[in-house]
Amino acid sequence: MAVAPLWLGLAALGGLASVAIGAFGAHGITDPQAKAWMDTGATYLMVHSLAVFAAAFVADKGGRLARLCPMFFLGGGVIFCGTLLAMALGAPRILGAVTPIGGLMFLVGWLLLAIAAFRLRPVA
Repeated sequence: MAVAPLWLGLAALGGLASVAIGAFGAHGITDPQAKAWMDTGATYLMVHSLAVFAAAFVADKGGRLARLCPMFFLGGGVIFCGTLLAMALGAPRILGAVTPIGGLMFLVGWLLLAIAAFRLRPVA
């Protein structure tokens, strides 16, 4: 079974959000640390939004574990990128203590995707 269309739509919206965040960070933020946080958040959100499409490909080829990846990639995006964006916009820096949870979710998603890919049967 393939990745649900909902995940693919959310991944596309994640890509849209990453472009908007990156543009806002580049043109609407003057503080260098805030710019760096926004750039990092936008980059990671884009990469992991695209990773959902990779997971869809692997799931479509029979990699069952790949169906779990979108929740880790997009959930990680919300937590990791969201906390960086919030701090860039003035939230307390203590929020940065939550950011690694999103990073851990990214790692779990990549591990699941790797396992799913390694389990695929080669095309004869």
